[in-house]
Amino acid sequence: MRIQFHGAVRTTTGSMYLLEVNQQKILLECGLYQGRREESRERNCCFPFKPEDIDVVILSHAHIDHCGNLPNLCKQGFLGNIFCTFATRDLASIMLEDSARIQMADVEYVSKRRAKNGLPPVEPLYTPEDAERALRQFVAVGYDRPIIVAKGVKVTFRDAGHILGSAQVILDITEGDRSFRYLFTGDVGRGGDLLLRDPDPVENVDFLQIESTYGNRLHQPRSHFSAELLGRISETFKQGGKVIIPSFAVGRTQQVVYALNTIVRDHQLHPVPTFVDSPLAVNATEVHRLHPECFNEKLYAFLREVSNPFEMDNLIYIRAVLESKRLNDLVGPAIIISASGMAEAGRILHHLKNHIGNPANLILFVGYCAEHTLGAQILSGRPSVNIFGEPYQVRAKIDSIDALSGHADKNELLTHVKRLSGAMKKIFIVHGEEDQSLAFADTLRHLKPDSDVQVPQLHQSFEL
Repeated sequence: MRIQFHGAVRTTTGSMYLLEVNQQKILLECGLYQGRREESRERNCCFPFKPEDIDVVILSHAHIDHCGNLPNLCKQGFLGNIFCTFATRDLASIMLEDSARIQMADVEYVSKRRAKNGLPPVEPLYTPEDAERALRQFVAVGYDRPIIVAKGVKVTFRDAGHILGSAQVILDITEGDRSFRYLFTGDVGRGGDLLLRDPDPVENVDFLQIESTYGNRLHQPRSHFSAELLGRISETFKQGGKVIIPSFAVGRTQQVVYALNTIVRDHQLHPVPTFVDSPLAVNATEVHRLHPECFNEKLYAFLREVSNPFEMDNLIYIRAVLESKRLNDLVGPAIIISASGMAEAGRILHHLKNHIGNPANLILFVGYCAEHTLGAQILSGRPSVNIFGEPYQVRAKIDSIDALSGHADKNELLTHVKRLSGAMKKIFIVHGEEDQSLAFADTLRHLKPDSDVQVPQLHQSFEL
C-alpha cells in the first residue's frame, strides 16, 4: 500500500489523502483548502490525480475542510461511493449546499470587480445543484459496522467525539498474504463533550495517522464553561446590555444552546429573549435532533426524561432575513447567537455592526479565531474594526471562553494514543500547523520510541 498526503499536512485545511492498494485508489477526505483567495482557488480547482481514477471515497466527518470539495470531485468525473456515518451524510447535505451558495455569492462579487478591469468573470467550484448530485453518491454506515469497500479493504467507523457523526476510520487491509490495520483518526474530540460521546479506543493498530491541531497546546477544562457563560451573561444583563455570541453553526451553537437550557432550568438565569440567527445553524440543529445515537449518556437521558435539549423558554430560531433585521430594534437584555464563529461572514456581521459600539454590550467568542479574521482583530483589542468596509468603534466589552474546542489538546491527544493498542510501526502526523505537528511528533517519539513518526510534506508519498 502507498499513501500520498495531498492536503492538511503542516497546516489544518484541505484534508485529502490518497491510498493505493490492490491496484485501487481510495481517497480519505476531500476537503476545501481555505486560505488566500488565489491560492485556494488554484489548489481546490485542480486535483493532483484524475478524479475518474478514484474508486472510492471515505469521509470522517462533515466539516468543509474535510468534505467541501466532494461536489467538485464528482463534477470532474468521480463516479464511486462516498462512505460515511449517517449523521455525517445528513450534515454534509446542508454544509455542501451552504458552501455552494457562499461560492456563488463570492464569485459574483469578484466578477463585478474583474469586469471593471475588463477581465472575464470567474466561476464557482460548484453550484448547489452539483452539491445535490454529489450527495447521491453518499453511502451511510453505522458506527462499528464493518463494510467491504474495495478488494481487500474493509472499513469500520468508530466514534471520534469531534462533531455529530464524526468517525475514526479503521482500514483492515489484506495485500497478498499479509494483513494489517491502518487507523486514520480524523479529527479527535476532547472527551467530556456537552453533547457527544468520548472518542472510542481502537485495538491492534499497525499504522496510525493522527491529527495534531493542538499538538502543543492545552485547553481550559470543559467543566468551567457553563459557570463562565453564566457569569459573563449575568454581568452584562446587570448593565442592561445584550450578549452577542459569534458561533460556528455546527456543533458549537448546539453546545451553547444546551448550556443555556440547563442554566435556565436550574433557575440560575431568568429566561430572556434568546435568538439563534443563522439558517445553517437552524438546519444543523434539526440534524442534531435526528441523531440521538451520537449523544453522550447525560444528553440522551435529558432528551428522554426532560425535554428537547435544543428548545427552551424564550428561544427563537431565525431563518428569514426580515426576522433577522427585526433584532436591530430589540430593547433590553437579550442573547443573540449567530454565525460565523470567526465573524468573517454571515448575519453576525450585522449584529456586530449594530452592537459593537455600545459599552453595555458583550461580544463573547466561544471558539477559535484564525489569524487575520475579523474575530481575531476584535479579540486583539483594536479600538476600531472594519465591518462591511466601514470603520466601527469597539466600545462593547470583548471576551472569550476557550473551553468548547472540538479538537483534543496535547494531553488529550496523548491520552487517546495511549488508549490505542498495536505495534503502530509508522505514525503520520497531519492536520496541524507546522509548529504544532512537529512538536507533537517529538512528543510521540518519546512515548513510542519504536515507532517511525513522520510529519509529511505536501504531496509526499510513503509505502507501507
